[in-house]
Amino acid sequence: MYISRRGLLKGLGLAGLSVTIIPTIDKISGFNSKALADTSNSERKKLVRQWVRIIDLKKCDGCEGLGMEPQCMAADRSVYHRPEGQEWIDVKKVHGEGGSSYWMPIPCQHCENAPCVKVCPVGATFHSETGTVLVDNRKCIGCRFCLAACPYDRRFFYWEAQVSDPKNTFTEYSPEFPLPARKGTANKCVLCESFTKDGKLPACVSGCPRGAMYLGDLETDVATNGLEVVGVKKMLAEHNAYRYKEELGTKPRVYYLPGHGQEQGRNPRD
Repeated sequence: MYISRRGLLKGLGLAGLSVTIIPTIDKISGFNSKALADTSNSERKKLVRQWVRIIDLKKCDGCEGLGMEPQCMAADRSVYHRPEGQEWIDVKKVHGEGGSSYWMPIPCQHCENAPCVKVCPVGATFHSETGTVLVDNRKCIGCRFCLAACPYDRRFFYWEAQVSDPKNTFTEYSPEFPLPARKGTANKCVLCESFTKDGKLPACVSGCPRGAMYLGDLETDVATNGLEVVGVKKMLAEHNAYRYKEELGTKPRVYYLPGHGQEQGRNPRD
């Protein structure tokens, strides 16, 4: 059956377009509508971060030189209002040989091979897409297996109902921002997941007046303390980075750069 060119275009719904558009598109080298669509979707795909923390112990003096409590702890507490004694990040003075010492912030390590995730019988403790270990208190049954499993002592339990801060009155609970707190459930550092999703630094990183703490992304190999931007791999290699209790096989995502606060003028024997 004979079909005119105009009839064909009309059947395709293109009769109103200039006929010159067809040969023009046909001449585009390598044109493939499916490939173009795939490229477009790829470009629109959101980058998934893989967070790590880097703590430079050369810069950290526990804020003793400032005459204040460790400000990373204070900043974290100001956001999440936890019970006394349940510090999501603890800053300890570590004593070495010959009377030497250094300050060591110990947050949740957000382990890749996290014991707390493995022992949770209901899947309440889990890894987010960014590698952060979170707890869904709506699922938590309060068995406290995770507290026993954590070799870093960074898991806690809400034994009592917590008084909610007035600022969080209308907060909708989520594992990324676990407020208001729920009695009878486990809790831990969430690496300020609700902050990092918006491109902001965690409270402990931005709250450090010494710039000793960095948030890094393994996907882009970039880290920052809010004052400078560095390459993750280069920084770890050049400063002989290590991970706390790495021999346990937990694959922690917190790296330490050895030091004793010397960049703040601290003597290791002070």
